[in-house]
Amino acid sequence: MPEAFAPDLPQCDILDDIEDILPEDDTKRIRPHKVTLRAKRNKKPKKEITGELNNEYEEVELPLNVPGTGKIFVKTWGCAHNSSDSEYMAGQLAAYGYVITENKEEANLWLLNSCTVKTPAEDHFRNEIEACRRVGRPIVVAGCIPQGAPRAGFLKGVSMIGVQQIDRVIEVVEETLKGNTVRLLGSKKVEGKKVGGASLELPKIRRNPLIEIIAISTGCLNQCTYCKTKHARGELGSYPPDEIVARAKQAFTEGVKEIWLTSEDTGAYGRDIGSSLPELLTSLCEVIPQGCMLRLGMTNPPYILEHLEAMAVILNHPRVYSFLHVPVQAASDSVLNDMKREYYIADFKKIVDFLKERIPRLYVATDIICGFPTETDEDFEETMKLCSEYKFPSLFINQFYPRPGTPAAKLPRLPTQVGKSRTKRLSDLFHTYEPFRDQIGEMQTVLVTEISTDGKFYVGHNKQYAQVLVPMEREFMGQMVKVKIVSAGKFWMVGEPISVEYAPKDVLSVLSSTVKTVLSPKFILPVLSCLVLLRVGYIVFKYRK
Repeated sequence: MPEAFAPDLPQCDILDDIEDILPEDDTKRIRPHKVTLRAKRNKKPKKEITGELNNEYEEVELPLNVPGTGKIFVKTWGCAHNSSDSEYMAGQLAAYGYVITENKEEANLWLLNSCTVKTPAEDHFRNEIEACRRVGRPIVVAGCIPQGAPRAGFLKGVSMIGVQQIDRVIEVVEETLKGNTVRLLGSKKVEGKKVGGASLELPKIRRNPLIEIIAISTGCLNQCTYCKTKHARGELGSYPPDEIVARAKQAFTEGVKEIWLTSEDTGAYGRDIGSSLPELLTSLCEVIPQGCMLRLGMTNPPYILEHLEAMAVILNHPRVYSFLHVPVQAASDSVLNDMKREYYIADFKKIVDFLKERIPRLYVATDIICGFPTETDEDFEETMKLCSEYKFPSLFINQFYPRPGTPAAKLPRLPTQVGKSRTKRLSDLFHTYEPFRDQIGEMQTVLVTEISTDGKFYVGHNKQYAQVLVPMEREFMGQMVKVKIVSAGKFWMVGEPISVEYAPKDVLSVLSSTVKTVLSPKFILPVLSCLVLLRVGYIVFKYRK
């Protein structure tokens, strides 16, 4: 076995996000990439900024910068939806002429995209704003925190861009660099009805050029008592299926190998526009090329219950990961009722049992909140029992944090030590089993799209979206690789490469390669020699006859 496959491997990309699956580090920075630039317009300074409901404008004294020039630092916290929004904002700014930089010290402006799910994420966001103020840089904040709490004291004097206004990021950045404070926080509506948000056709800089994140909707239909995201994203607004399919097709032509569908609740998709998640997924399956995969984002139990038969078919599709992220949050019906989760624990079990019976090795990820204010010792024991029974390969354990403005924040809190103790007990249980041990020795096919957090391995995912580490051979990246599983840890498996199963190329590339081969001297000279010999042989034969 090569030295690289030592048994003390790192815990690569441990997943830890309540809304959607993302790597362990929940802060993402947009890296500079080349994009197609458009001509910059000559714009006169605006005296007024007008926008939708809740937009504000105030004057501040800062130096004037030339529009479309300068460097922008972009940082993101939170879910895949937030990551997609940042990619779109960075893409628009780069296309207009701005340089996206990872070096905050050299940046002329900081664009900070926030997450309101957990208190620690909000604390990190607040600290970054203070750091920016200390160095005297202009700030634009985006995401769920300014959208849900625009009058928060630590946001005073900074420009804000709402979750449905990301297509106006150039305008906000330009005005902020001129010394103005701009706030665009309104919702997008068509004929008075909320829609998904900014166009999916906007330019984008992908954090990973092989992965396209597509937000299929915004908002949700739930009223969970602990959730702050609802204050920001609001009610459900779905994108039309044809727009989502068109975006996916475009992404594949640009070299993307993996599509992530994201929203606050993918299971609720389409209920506001007369469509459904299975209808969308069926259309997407028709356009996924060979050698590419699709991953479904988080869905809450109530709405996926209606589509179990259809979802079993779709998750068995060869180009769709057999992966389901369905948060249960608690295994007590009493606690679920206090959370207003709108399902019983029996409903959750029905979903998991039904799909596991029909989908080989279905990978089920779930979330648990420990220490909810009304959770008793008996309630928590039910949660422990559920997790012991199902042995989820990914378990996102979150100690309860009261989010300001939510109904749960008004409830009397349990002692801090109770929440910590329950969190530790569940975490200890989670680490008592290794879900991939039984796969050692198997042959599997993985799609390689990422680099491990320690930089020593490429990361692929098998049909169940389980992580498989492979050697860092350049030809593996972006390809389907057949591997033999030689070892396994808690969060990963190690694959010994056997072969690259599929190296997709578009038709023009194949034709070009074929033509070059045919016209190359190594090919054409032997062919001409054979033709000459055949002709000479024919003449000799004819002469003798």
